[in-house]
Amino acid sequence: MDIVIAGGHGKIALRLARLLAARGDTVRSLIRNPGHDADVRDAGAEPVLCDLERAETGEVAGHLDGADAVVFAAGAGPGSGAARKDTVDRGAAVLTADAAERAGVRGLLQISAMGAGDPAALGRDEVWDAYIRAKGEAEDDLRRRDALDWLILRPGRLTDDPPTGRVTLAEPPIGYGAVTRDDVAAVIAALLAAGDVRHRTLDLLNGDTPTADAVGALRPSGA
Repeated sequence: MDIVIAGGHGKIALRLARLLAARGDTVRSLIRNPGHDADVRDAGAEPVLCDLERAETGEVAGHLDGADAVVFAAGAGPGSGAARKDTVDRGAAVLTADAAERAGVRGLLQISAMGAGDPAALGRDEVWDAYIRAKGEAEDDLRRRDALDWLILRPGRLTDDPPTGRVTLAEPPIGYGAVTRDDVAAVIAALLAAGDVRHRTLDLLNGDTPTADAVGALRPSGA
């Protein structure tokens, strides 16, 4: 497969690139900082310079040409304010979906977050509310796109612990908890390989089910 990862220098994105490259997929990773080239290449992906906060749809569509699927893994990241939650976590996600449609790439997996779209809560951090709102609006936009075989993946609290190979993966709600970034990457790789899990919003935590079985249970054949 030919996979493009938008936000290719993120912690999950680099792990995913390594998994995809190791199984023989072609990986192109969109990054905005040329200083990240070496990290992306070390992960087995081809770096493509593209600032998703400033790019136009046509530019991004050109970078997606010939891809089988796109993974939206970009995020404003820790330390960013409410404004960038909107421009990256919502705006860049919408731009990527627009570009996928223009390029004729049907497969798009969007990494979101548990609780995306939940209403603001009294006493909750303003930046966190902006993040949850932006993720929810990006999800809503994607669900309206009949031209895409979209998937929305909502990991729980992310950790850098070693991978477990066991997850809980199902439509929300499944409760709250943690999941390793390695396990998130493994689930994404398995969903991309399956190719027939579409139009689903999925929560993801570490759990008791082997990754292959968790993804297999979502497939139309139950394979």
